[in-house]
Amino acid sequence: MMKVTFIVVGVIALALACTTYYFYNANKEAQLELEAKIADISKEKEEEIERLRGTYDELVTDMKKEIEQGQIKITQLAGRLSVSMVDKILFPSGEAEITSDGLKILERVGNVLKNTQNKIIRVEGHTDNVPIHSHLQKQFPTNWELSTARATNVVRFLQEKIGMEAVRLQAIGMSEYHPVASNETSDGRSQNRRIEITLLPELAGKASVISE
Repeated sequence: MMKVTFIVVGVIALALACTTYYFYNANKEAQLELEAKIADISKEKEEEIERLRGTYDELVTDMKKEIEQGQIKITQLAGRLSVSMVDKILFPSGEAEITSDGLKILERVGNVLKNTQNKIIRVEGHTDNVPIHSHLQKQFPTNWELSTARATNVVRFLQEKIGMEAVRLQAIGMSEYHPVASNETSDGRSQNRRIEITLLPELAGKASVISE
């Protein structure tokens, strides 16, 4: 009887050892697979940032004059690149139609940005907090309408004249509610009246629109 008990205990112990070994190997394989995927993602992210750095460098070189004059500001943060342009280089005061000089600047910017891949291109219109003048209120009752119309016209130009895919483009009116400077001074208000073209990773761009 005791011999049978030892045999049963031995079988159970062997079964437990085999089970432990199996799950240990399975977990180890899963961990190695996860580490490999993380490494691939990190490599892709590094390559994406490097490509965006190339776009940044090209824009900075091409827009050197406008940057030095304070008309354009270009920034890159990891996988996000932003081109901020004061409104006066694109639009007449209080209007949404892009000037001929503004079209030339947008064409230069657009020709660089259209070569990017897997990016959402968001165009945001921003204003200062000065109410729309009475003689323009029929067309633009508030800064919401003006900022949205400007962003939309820039997006249409990028799609129709530059050839960017419409599915990659977003036009958003931000009105006066996202200032980058104080509205208490004329210089601050000038900085707040702007168009921002931002390159976002596709999933981030879609998720941020949903959240907003």
